[in-house]
Amino acid sequence: MEEVVEDIVIVGAGIAGLTTSLGLHKLGIRSLVLESSDGLRIEGYALTLWTNAWKALDAVGIADSIRHQHELLDGNVSTSTVSGLQTSYISFKVKGKHGVHEVRRVKRNMLVEAIAKELPSGTIRYSSKVVSIEESGFYKLLHLADATTFKTKVLIGCDGVNSVVAKWLGLKKPTSTGRFAIRGCVDFKHNHGFASKSMQFFGNGVRFGFVPCDDDTVYWFFTWIPTSQEKQTEDSPAKMKQLVLSKLGKMPEPVRAMIENTEVHSFVPYRIKYRHPRQLIWGNTSKGNVCVAGDALHPMTPDIGQGGCAALEDGVVLARCLAEAISGKTKEKAETEMDEYKRIEMGLKKYAKERKWRSIELITTAYIVGFIEQSDGKVMTFLRDKIFAVFLAGLLLKKSSFDCGKLIIS
Repeated sequence: MEEVVEDIVIVGAGIAGLTTSLGLHKLGIRSLVLESSDGLRIEGYALTLWTNAWKALDAVGIADSIRHQHELLDGNVSTSTVSGLQTSYISFKVKGKHGVHEVRRVKRNMLVEAIAKELPSGTIRYSSKVVSIEESGFYKLLHLADATTFKTKVLIGCDGVNSVVAKWLGLKKPTSTGRFAIRGCVDFKHNHGFASKSMQFFGNGVRFGFVPCDDDTVYWFFTWIPTSQEKQTEDSPAKMKQLVLSKLGKMPEPVRAMIENTEVHSFVPYRIKYRHPRQLIWGNTSKGNVCVAGDALHPMTPDIGQGGCAALEDGVVLARCLAEAISGKTKEKAETEMDEYKRIEMGLKKYAKERKWRSIELITTAYIVGFIEQSDGKVMTFLRDKIFAVFLAGLLLKKSSFDCGKLIIS
């Protein structure tokens, strides 16, 4: 059995893990990222990056390299699939708390690759699945599937909704909402002809939408609560495609054609899960020299598009808090391992405190928005389309009016 000693180990090379590592690197601190797969995880097609995400990307110095590859979105249009009528429009070209809003749909592989490219060679260790964690004095021991053991002063879990690190902290597994989602991406090979707007459609228990990534590519999503009979066909992409088409309701023909032209293998449903806010109120998101970030901290429903944005925020805040703790070593006396452990513990506690209520706010808002937008029934349809539509759309901008701050340590 090989034992390797590292000061900081980050589990998971997703958005949160890579951003944390890059933030630490910008502050002159080395970290090692352990990734269970044999390469970067680039699945997921695309994600909307709201104003708060661009603040975080500016903080780590890579925003401009991503901006020029993805077009600005002008606004969000909501339409009823029951009546076929538009229920709300909100412009993204307005000022928020931190300046004019910036919203773009970004291809996930480009985002992840852009962050990873800025890391020093050897920062990411692939095919490194963590199977167990144990304590060893002021260190944590990470046992990998390949029989390697890492001994580390700081352990950061960015290992997603099924986080091994979150489990070690005592956090429960994310809860299923009962909703399913299917996502797809269509490359038109030439101009797709859609406006630079986020388009969303609600009605009959369905939530559907699409967003252009650039001149040629469009990302789309579809969420619903399947019946027991529909669950029996979830392993058949062909049947799932027909199900999506049958539930679109009153949809413009070019939009329906977009779904028709999506390759069948894209129609693989997944369960939408979230972490109940009370776990973040009463549970441990940091303990000693261990903490979690990204989906390991705040898995949420996709209804306000903040999962990836919040992960970017986490990375900046965590890197800043941890760097402050590490740089706070006293020069007046020799420091013991206990002293160093306590500094790290306080740094991670500061991070957890700073992210606690922001995470609760986003999880709760996303859940409520999804519940209302996907609800069925005449009363709820009337309330959503006639009363709540503008308010719900406005929440998208309201929750993105947030600045996680710079990578500056005091």
